Amino acid sequence: MAAGGKTIAVNRKARHDYFVLETFETGIELVGTEVKSLRQGGVNLKDSWCTIDGGELFVKGMHISPYEKGNVFNRDPFRVRKLLMHKREIMRLYGKVKQEGLTLIPLSLYFKNSRVKLELGLCKGKQLHDKRDDMAKRDAKREIERALKQRPRY
Repeated sequence: MAAGGKTIAVNRKARHDYFVLETFETGIELVGTEVKSLRQGGVNLKDSWCTIDGGELFVKGMHISPYEKGNVFNRDPFRVRKLLMHKREIMRLYGKVKQEGLTLIPLSLYFKNSRVKLELGLCKGKQLHDKRDDMAKRDAKREIERALKQRPRY
């Protein structure tokens, strides 16, 4: 995330289920009531993913709660939203996704100045043993930090 930005939501499950090889910053096409709902933190990225259709990038499965005061202007919370990226970058991503079997996963959503940005990750799925290795490393690191904290200082 860039400086001067406020994080709206982070997809923690993505880093647990995937190896993130590359990250990209994309814009996202939203309606006014969706932005107001984002300012209140009404978004869930947990089971979202991205696809490339007809040379355009879309995010699916992202839930933006309806704005309370939005009445008739509210849209479907699970509607497909277009991501804004340069055509050249989209084509490069398309090639990697098709050839190498990688996936595009939204990692976080944040405000940069007054615009909403989405951090997109080019990811490779983790196997169960990879997840166990990560948990073991994290536990070992936690134990080391705990031992260092308890060590008497001279």
